[in-house]
Amino acid sequence: MKHNLRFSYRLLILFVFILISPELNAQEKKKEPSTAIWGPVPAVITPGTCGSPPSDALILFDGKNLNEWESVKGGKAKWKLEDNAMTVVPKTGSIRTKKSFGSCQLHIEWRTPSIVTGKSQDRGNSGIFLQGRYEVQVLDSYNNKTYVNGQAGSIYKQYIPLVNACRPPGVWQSYDIIFTAPVFNKDGSVKTPGYFTVIHNGVLIQNHVELKGNTVHTGKPFYEKHNEKEPIILQDHGCTVSYRNIWIREL
Repeated sequence: MKHNLRFSYRLLILFVFILISPELNAQEKKKEPSTAIWGPVPAVITPGTCGSPPSDALILFDGKNLNEWESVKGGKAKWKLEDNAMTVVPKTGSIRTKKSFGSCQLHIEWRTPSIVTGKSQDRGNSGIFLQGRYEVQVLDSYNNKTYVNGQAGSIYKQYIPLVNACRPPGVWQSYDIIFTAPVFNKDGSVKTPGYFTVIHNGVLIQNHVELKGNTVHTGKPFYEKHNEKEPIILQDHGCTVSYRNIWIREL
């Protein structure tokens, strides 16, 4: 008899649990709404391989012509075009993109001269200026002592690279730059500053660093209100630095 009572009691508990389980589950669902998001669905693109551009990139230079570039002085870019690369012709001036850009992902490959001349800042010097004013330094920093906030991969005079990832002179190198453009208020004050992330030859060297303002050679950097989009400038610093495989994705 006792055995039957125990068995009946267990059945009763099981029956009650079955009855209240859906209600408990419903309460749990109410407490924790679904976090799944179904839209908007990201666009489908085809990624590149080994530095080649993805399908949604704008090609700024593929080695065939300088159609996307012009002199900062006005008129045609006067740099040398040879072997699928463009090379600085000293004293012809810096060049800039004909189109303007804001926040972006920029891939660019560069090479300093194989024959080494000069030292410090006079050795393979050039620069990549986002929005025409925020510089990522290009320099032969392979066994070349200079001030560290001016070596290759520095945000010039603002941030030292985390490591020196330079290859030897005459060897092609790459930068992958993620740039977040600054935003200004109507009165010219900074609403949100700019940011840089830079990957040099596959190595992270600038990790989402906050821009302090325009690139300046001496003194403290400062912001000046400018257009939401501005050209990219490649610098003629008197050294025969070469560039190739330049593409950009607007963010």
